Amino acid sequence: MAKSRNISLLESELYYLISRFLTTGPCQSAAEVLASELEEYQLLPCRLDWQGHEHPRSYEDLVAANGHIAPDHLLQICKKIGPILDKEVPCVPGVHSLLGTGRQSLLRTSKGYGNVRRKGSSFAALHRGRPPEMPLTCKDPPNLGRELTGTQRFSTVNPVSNYQHMRMHRRILGHLSAVYCIAFDRTGLRIFTGSDDCLVKIWSSFDGRLHSTLRGHSAEISDLAVSFENTLMAAGSCDKTIRVWCLRTCAPMAVLQGHSGSITSLQFSPFAKGSKRYLVSTGTDATICFWQWDVNNINFSDRPQKFTERPRPGVQMVCSSFSPGGMFLATGSTDDVIRIYYLGGGNPEKISELHEHTDKVDSIQFCHSGERFASGSRDGTARIWRLTQRQQWRSLLLNMNATLPGSEHATCEESFFKPKVTMVAWDRHDNSVITAVNNHILKVWNSYTGQLLHILKGHEAEVFVLEPHPSDPRIMLSAGHDGNVFIWDIIRGTKTQHYFNMIEGQGHGAVFDCKFTPDGQRFACTDSHGHLVIFGFGSSKPYEKLPDQVFFHTDYRPLIRDANGFVLDEQTQQAPHLMPPPFLVDVDGNPHPPRYQRLVPGRENIADEHLVPQLGYVATSMTLLEMENHFSSIMVE
Repeated sequence: MAKSRNISLLESELYYLISRFLTTGPCQSAAEVLASELEEYQLLPCRLDWQGHEHPRSYEDLVAANGHIAPDHLLQICKKIGPILDKEVPCVPGVHSLLGTGRQSLLRTSKGYGNVRRKGSSFAALHRGRPPEMPLTCKDPPNLGRELTGTQRFSTVNPVSNYQHMRMHRRILGHLSAVYCIAFDRTGLRIFTGSDDCLVKIWSSFDGRLHSTLRGHSAEISDLAVSFENTLMAAGSCDKTIRVWCLRTCAPMAVLQGHSGSITSLQFSPFAKGSKRYLVSTGTDATICFWQWDVNNINFSDRPQKFTERPRPGVQMVCSSFSPGGMFLATGSTDDVIRIYYLGGGNPEKISELHEHTDKVDSIQFCHSGERFASGSRDGTARIWRLTQRQQWRSLLLNMNATLPGSEHATCEESFFKPKVTMVAWDRHDNSVITAVNNHILKVWNSYTGQLLHILKGHEAEVFVLEPHPSDPRIMLSAGHDGNVFIWDIIRGTKTQHYFNMIEGQGHGAVFDCKFTPDGQRFACTDSHGHLVIFGFGSSKPYEKLPDQVFFHTDYRPLIRDANGFVLDEQTQQAPHLMPPPFLVDVDGNPHPPRYQRLVPGRENIADEHLVPQLGYVATSMTLLEMENHFSSIMVE
């Protein structure tokens, strides 16, 4: 037997309690090994005889002698320590952690909050100059406190100048047509792109790898949406259908066919009642469809609850937005009317029609908290709506002809200019509303008074992308058809960073969509030439192993459709998600070298001789460009 160690009774009891705790979980093997070693090194509490002499005892004897000690005894002790300590030395309310430091440390005393205290310089080194990373559930920037910076102001810890360090990590050609839609999943680890080439692609935001291609649509992708549970991704298309895929397996979950026109907007509702959920779509057929589904079995209703809003021929529903809790849905349409729907009563119902605008309402956005939303119209105005105590919607007018006090009078040419609002957005704290106007400028307004605060100039074409930072209320991103992407400080009304989407040999590409990751550390945009461009803090090294052109050899192969809209690959007669991992090819359909083939999920460990296909294998299907011409001819017909 090994020589026993001289340890205190408290230490030996702790060893025993740890071994007992391990027996309650999945680490059964570890529990057995620990019990054996405790006996071998005589680390268990000893038995005392009637003369007070100590004698070693086995693990089984100790368990039998302490029947009053439950296996989770150590866990229960840990749960009681925090509340007891809080009474003596107050901590951060509601936070109890065995690993905490400072005010959250279990070793804190009334004279100081623990032994480890970080300085501001060490905090800056920890983040390498980046803004602090926010937890996924954090809505507001954390209060980092005087311990780090000497002040309580987040702006001191994270100056706006930090965003000047965001740079382009990689430009990837992944589609053969314009890409109008981009979205991140709820973790920010995956990027979804929807293109006019009928494809939805899933990318890694960390290194740019192409994970999957979702096939099935037969026309342009018009909108993308991710469920709040981060389990489903839905795509709406100009083929009048909505397809829903499982994010874990990429299996098709539903093909929803309830519209007679193109899908114009698509959203999962934040509202939840038990397992009941809604997916909402609007279309050029002047309808809005509420698709009910069950979160437990992912079953979608075959027939949606549909509202047809066609007071005259040609009317289209063009935009929609949910309130933060999902109780209200606001929609805009070409008949100048804003319609409000209520979901809190069990079934969706229309409760209001607002007629304040005099032209097409094509941008609408609820604030991040509360019951206010902004609407933008081709009539040259935006309005900020709020729900009064009498359950009526009242608006505050924002006139796009307004100028800043002390500015020069409008020129003759400007006086005849008819402004149109192309996009509206809120800052993260809802204190400001930002509007994009068709004269290429952005205007920042006080959301409570309607006062014009700033005019932001820099774009040279119309702006259809306004993206607020997910946690920093000072930061707004804008992008437009001029190829410019700006990061703005909307508090000061200044530019912080600027990128120009120049494509080698082709001029600039219009930027069609742009999104931040949920933590705000990266953003990605898509353009008119089929590119995905990823920006962010830190090193670009993870993206360097990726080729410039990233396609799967199966991307544009013909499909067979059944009566319900589900598809099979025509060549293999298999469902696309069940096919073997595809080959990575360039835009002409030529296979990439073996070092790139290992980037395809599922092909990381394939032997070198099988990484690159035989040329005859690839030649059996159309090249990517031939397929693009094939799809183009279908769309023309």
